[in-house]
Amino acid sequence: MKPVLLLAAALLLVFPTFGLAEDVGLNDVVEALERPFRAATPSAATVRDFRADFSQLSRLVSLEREQRGHGRVEVRFQQQSGARVPLAQFRWKYDQPNNQEIVSDAETLWVYMPENNQVIQSTLAVAREPQGEDPMAFLTGLGNLSRDFSIDWADPNHDQAGNYVLRMRPRRASSLIHEMQIVVDRTAVDDLASNNVTGRRLPIVSSMVTDPNGNTTLIEFSRTRVNRGIDEKTFRFVIPPGVDVVRPTGQGPGF
Repeated sequence: MKPVLLLAAALLLVFPTFGLAEDVGLNDVVEALERPFRAATPSAATVRDFRADFSQLSRLVSLEREQRGHGRVEVRFQQQSGARVPLAQFRWKYDQPNNQEIVSDAETLWVYMPENNQVIQSTLAVAREPQGEDPMAFLTGLGNLSRDFSIDWADPNHDQAGNYVLRMRPRRASSLIHEMQIVVDRTAVDDLASNNVTGRRLPIVSSMVTDPNGNTTLIEFSRTRVNRGIDEKTFRFVIPPGVDVVRPTGQGPGF
């Protein structure tokens, strides 16, 4: 399976079942999701970085095939002067279904597959071309979701733990995303509604992306830790000696 399909576009837990979506407005949930990732939000109220374990379930409808994966992720949001949202730096390290890493310093993307003794290196400008896959779709632009997506309640609009479930559809046609569902942590919503506080926790419990062909990728986060400080060097991939380097040009990131 393509490495980026494991990541998909692009991140996620158990609380008592109360405070359902009927008790909270849609705008409240969207605000709790977006505010921690806006450049204009005071630093103390932002999610500046997070670490988490993740599990992933990808379904390919044409092959009637499922693939499960899991590993660890580290993400750091880098502020840009004059920008509405920060850039996302990330390192996804898969233990299953095979060992691989997907790393970006917000300028370069590396996909390292030890079993193939190969690393695919692309600039993000190439990785974002229309014919390419964009592994940052889930992370970059979190503060702009209501601008980029039409957002409504999913059906059902909450999960069994009382978290809120949003359905999002791109406002512009996308070759990657037909629909996305994001489960928003009910405690993050309560923090905002009751105390006007954000940034204490990652507001995302899980995400599921459906592409135009009906394939889905579900990512769930667990053991999430926010704002512990992650060194920028974490997101600079050092190519191991003897590994083949593929540098695609003009045809997406080469998957």
